Amino acid sequence: MSEAREKILRGIRRSLGRGPRLGEERAALQARLASPRPNLIPKRARLPHAEQVVLFQAMAEKLDATVARVSSLAEVPDAVAEYLAARNLPTTIRMSPDPELDAIPWDRRPLLTLHRGRAAPEDLVGLTPAFAGIAETGTLMFASGAARPATINFMPDTHIAVLRSSQVVGDYETAFARLRAAAGREDGLFMPRTVNLVTGPSRTGDIEQTLILGAHGPRRLHVVLVDDEAH
Repeated sequence: MSEAREKILRGIRRSLGRGPRLGEERAALQARLASPRPNLIPKRARLPHAEQVVLFQAMAEKLDATVARVSSLAEVPDAVAEYLAARNLPTTIRMSPDPELDAIPWDRRPLLTLHRGRAAPEDLVGLTPAFAGIAETGTLMFASGAARPATINFMPDTHIAVLRSSQVVGDYETAFARLRAAAGREDGLFMPRTVNLVTGPSRTGDIEQTLILGAHGPRRLHVVLVDDEAH
């Protein structure tokens, strides 16, 4: 634990009039943090996994996101190119420098121009991997990191997310449990500094109660959903 964090915690304990927890009480708290009890899970989230994937798509589209399902990562370039062409959008893309995205055969669509790294104000289309899709609300979970700059999620006017069907879960609790489990893996993933939950394009109704898309982030959210599981 860092000195700064310990200083903050000492101040909290002092204001509460208590010292650090020790012995059995400390062990009980650590066990509770290691295995948190889930809250009440909505019935619509407690479905067989195939139905969770269908629910995720339906909920995402209900909130103005678009979803294209493909059967493999190799089909992602076609899905991206067709989406951009159908809306007359730029083919220059700011992409996360993520190894899984780099492994996709982008040369199948040579008119797509990919730039990797953090987004800049001039970037109009962003492409990122999602960590999870949450079926109960059609929400995407994004975990930041060196290979997943959070700026790409918010700065470009159009955000394209690549999500594998195996990453779809029914509820928020399962998504966060997967995040905690992933933080202990040996492949370099660690607990991210930020976790962003994105449900549909950015919107606001603050101005005269008129719904405006793109007020605080992308005005378009497109999900390329890759069926990576055996059926």
